[in-house]
This record gives sequence, structure tokens and C-alpha cells, in this order.
Amino acid sequence: MSDEKTMKLVTNLDRAAIEAKLREIGGDAAAAGLTDVAKMFVGVQGLPAAQIEQRVNNAMKWLADKPQHARLAATLDLVGMNLKNLK
Repeated sequence: MSDEKTMKLVTNLDRAAIEAKLREIGGDAAAAGLTDVAKMFVGVQGLPAAQIEQRVNNAMKWLADKPQHARLAATLDLVGMNLKNLK
């Protein structure tokens, strides 16, 4: 039996929820020793939408060939689907 969790698909996250997810991703990345990814999400609160989108895209590219970090990548995908909600 797999211990993978199913992620709930949510596409109505507001700015506060997106920033909270990014802080969570940064913390999880730091805990996994992924300091490059963790640094991408330090100080994202209040950044313009374009800068947040760039950081999310960069992190997704960085994680693309690292299947051992699939959960982080999936959470980033979720955030990516919600970037249109940044105001």
C-alpha cells in the first residue's frame, strides 16, 4: 500500500492563501535540504504577481527532474494554477 496522500485540487486560493502555501513550500524545501528552492520563497509576501509567478516557475523547473520531491512539485503546481488569482 502506498503512503502517498491525495491532494485536493483547489483553484480559488486568494493572495493570502497563495503566500501561505509558498511559505509552507519554502519551509518544506528547507527541511529537505533544498536551500536553493527555499530561498526562492523567502519574502514573497506582497511581491508583485509577476515576481511570484517567476519564482514559482523557477522552482518548478528546478524540481522537474527530482522525482523524490514530487510532493513539493505537486504543491507548486497547485499554486501555479492559482496564480491568476493574485491581485
